Amino acid sequence: MKKLIAGNWKMNGTESGAVSLISDIAAGLEKNKALLQRCDFLVCPPATHIYVVKRRIDHGHVPVETGGQDCAATENGAFTGDISAAMLKDMGCGYVILGHSERRTLHKESSALVKEKAGRANAHGLITIICVGETLSEREAGKEFDVVGRHLAESLPSGAGAGNTVIAYEPVWAIGTGMNATPADVKAMHAFIRERLKENVADSANMRILYGGSVKPENASSLFEVENVDGALIGGASLKAEQYLGIAEAA
Repeated sequence: MKKLIAGNWKMNGTESGAVSLISDIAAGLEKNKALLQRCDFLVCPPATHIYVVKRRIDHGHVPVETGGQDCAATENGAFTGDISAAMLKDMGCGYVILGHSERRTLHKESSALVKEKAGRANAHGLITIICVGETLSEREAGKEFDVVGRHLAESLPSGAGAGNTVIAYEPVWAIGTGMNATPADVKAMHAFIRERLKENVADSANMRILYGGSVKPENASSLFEVENVDGALIGGASLKAEQYLGIAEAA
């Protein structure tokens, strides 16, 4: 399968900056069309910028999907500040990130809530990128497999499969820290995830498992060589077109 190169822009940028960034990505893909043979591309801008990014993509026929960074567990209604899966779909999104460690930690989101959101998103035709991963203290205590196994068991909704779900392994201690798991660490965890998926997902062999956590062009090659690494969920490096595309070139 093609590698999925997913950029999580987080809470960064202005409207003009978002348009400039997607324009630079478009120009880079136009110059190096061979990347499209090996990779699928996704950007997840802040909610306020999704419309202008999608408009630029559509008008320029840019081969990049758009996604949201989160969605509500409910349908539209009296939920101030929330964005529903229906709204993301209406804006043209094809994906939504759910259960990112920053949501689990800073917003106290449980796996049960992630599961509810994922079910809602899938019902509206969105592909969910469900994030799992352990903290440094959990890894040092030897609990990383217990934590990730629990995240998987409690976050996946019924009906999850390769067509509507992507798993992203993001060790919390490697997100935005400059630290990253070794290829051996990634191999062990991605193999564990693949085995756990077999228990609940009929087409588990075809479900993408992404790695995220300080992915850069410099370390992407060694990560993509690891079995069961089907792409990357990229934070800071996705804010610069040359780095985002450089990671794709490593595939």
